[in-house]
Amino acid sequence: MEAFAPDFVSVTYGAGGSSRERTTEMTRRMAAETTLRPVAHLTAVGHSVAGLRRIIGQYADAGIGDVLVLRGDPPGDPQGPPVAHPDGFTHARQLVELVELVELVRSSEDLTIGVAAFPERRPRSPDWECDIRHFVAKRRAGADCAITQMFFDVEDYLRLRDRIAAAGCDIPIIPEIMPATDIRRTSRFAELSGAAFPQDLARRLDAARSDPGEGHRVGVAHATARAERLLAEGAPGLHCITLNKTTPALDIHAGVLTLSRSPPTR
Repeated sequence: MEAFAPDFVSVTYGAGGSSRERTTEMTRRMAAETTLRPVAHLTAVGHSVAGLRRIIGQYADAGIGDVLVLRGDPPGDPQGPPVAHPDGFTHARQLVELVELVELVRSSEDLTIGVAAFPERRPRSPDWECDIRHFVAKRRAGADCAITQMFFDVEDYLRLRDRIAAAGCDIPIIPEIMPATDIRRTSRFAELSGAAFPQDLARRLDAARSDPGEGHRVGVAHATARAERLLAEGAPGLHCITLNKTTPALDIHAGVLTLSRSPPTR
């Protein structure tokens, strides 16, 4: 990945925060041993405020100044109701507001505090008005940028961006690209996130169940087309889910570069 000089590499927790320790260690190693810029995930679920302070301190000691602040999935059931730690936070906004987060992380000259955005609305949000109100609150609490949840319809991203702008909120919103190369895995991720899985894409991936190479081609082509459209619509960049496999992400990167260098059609 270093050869392609990405702006950053985010390091996620497992479901329900199951791999926090590995995330912390991987982020430290990336900062110490590579030229990559790590963005560490930080979730409220399952943490006391004291525990969050310790993790923030570990990131600061490792020279990591960029975090993606999330409420997080409930342990054991990502779709279950959120359960706050008795000494912790209920909302991502509260975590953004944590004084130690601002004081320790903002010592970096290149600080960013990222938060989540939902092109198809948060699954538990009753309506768009509520959803945008919560997002704006995170921005006012100190968020510098946002990364979206996975989605497949570019129009959903554009509508979200317009709603946030109409609320008087000025913040870069980076769209997330899921390389849908496997029907089973993509269906599962779409179910967990509440993303609408396009029927045509699902049909083509289902037909490629026994042919991983074809599934890869279908997923990369679909993601590349979305990426190109998003950039043409002014998206500030792209956040590609790798699922620990770099090949689809790098193929999408190469495809976008090829498209951007192609001569205009006549």
